[in-house]
Amino acid sequence: MTKKKDKKPKSKFKKLIGKLHLWFGLLIGAIVFFISITGALYVFKDEIEGLQRKEYVQHHEPNHENKEKLPLKQLENLVQQQVQEQYPIHWVNIPIDRALSYQFYYFERNEHAWNYFDEYPVYKVAYVNPYNGKVLQVYDEKNSFFNIVKMLHWSFLLNSDWGKWVTGIPVLIFVFMLISGIILWWPKNKSARKQRFWFKWKNVKSWKRKNYDLHNIIGFYTSFFALIFSITGLFYAFFFIQAMIYVVFSGGKTQYPDFSHITTTAPASLRTDTTLDKIAQKVEELYPDAYMFALDLGHEHMDDHEHPNFEVFVRHLSYSYHKNSNLIFDENSGELLHTRNPEDKDFGEKMVNANYDIHVGSIFGWPTKIIAFIVSLLCASLPVTGFMIWYGRNKKKNNTKKVHNKTI
Repeated sequence: MTKKKDKKPKSKFKKLIGKLHLWFGLLIGAIVFFISITGALYVFKDEIEGLQRKEYVQHHEPNHENKEKLPLKQLENLVQQQVQEQYPIHWVNIPIDRALSYQFYYFERNEHAWNYFDEYPVYKVAYVNPYNGKVLQVYDEKNSFFNIVKMLHWSFLLNSDWGKWVTGIPVLIFVFMLISGIILWWPKNKSARKQRFWFKWKNVKSWKRKNYDLHNIIGFYTSFFALIFSITGLFYAFFFIQAMIYVVFSGGKTQYPDFSHITTTAPASLRTDTTLDKIAQKVEELYPDAYMFALDLGHEHMDDHEHPNFEVFVRHLSYSYHKNSNLIFDENSGELLHTRNPEDKDFGEKMVNANYDIHVGSIFGWPTKIIAFIVSLLCASLPVTGFMIWYGRNKKKNNTKKVHNKTI
């Protein structure tokens, strides 16, 4: 008769990792659940809003191919007259496709407010027919479902400057938990490996065992994607993450490309009501196949923001932001001073530009969005199954103590 081999005791390192994994999980579990659910809700924002706004995304101007668009200054005045908002328009999104509406944005930020609703006194978008200046529809972005979901995810509706740390610190701990989870999951031998990679429930009736497998196996397969989504989220909370991403992917460069020295030199007297039209025309000539570009209309705003130069952001794809060009113009003369296209950027810069798209899953369109949605939901399940493991073990210990006390 052969003796059963004694179970190999856990190393002190694994015991410590296990305790930290447990207590950190109990500490931030509810926060991770909330951040994961709001992240999942936000994934298909563009697609859902596109359906809701499809009537206004195109202006439906008859025979528009043979018509001239109104000058931007005239369009701005017409929009202001119709919307009658107390704040000036901040910027306009100009699509290259002539069938699409212009989008004029009202956006003001009070950086001293403590909550989201006071921080942004106004955040609206007006869809406008650029051929006659008619406002087709105005949407209150500030109070829209998806923007509130985004800011819950970002900062729990607190001031974004410091609210991002309230979510960022738990996510930083979650990154540790993902890594520690992989360490705890790692099988000691071949027989354990079979159980760890997939569910073997043929002869298993215990819900505790099934729940344990759900936490471990789902946790393992989710962890690699979850690490990517977590780190790209931390990018917005901590500067050292931004720096780390650039340094790693640029091959060790520590200085991010800076073009702030390229500034307007022409006298202010050269600036006219048609300067922005001149800039817009140049962008359209250079990028006839792009999706859209944004122009700041040059007004003073609550946050007293000062641009080091007049930069125009050109978005090449409709579904993501990572492929973009950055142009610098003389804002008085409208002369093009600098061009930086995707092919001019090093890999570190491209990764920084792609961070948002990777985080929300839009980097390759629908396939990566589906992955982001599923992974977010699975991440939300981990605190639940983890809590149930702890609760089951704790209940068992308490029952054992009660039985022990009765026998004494």
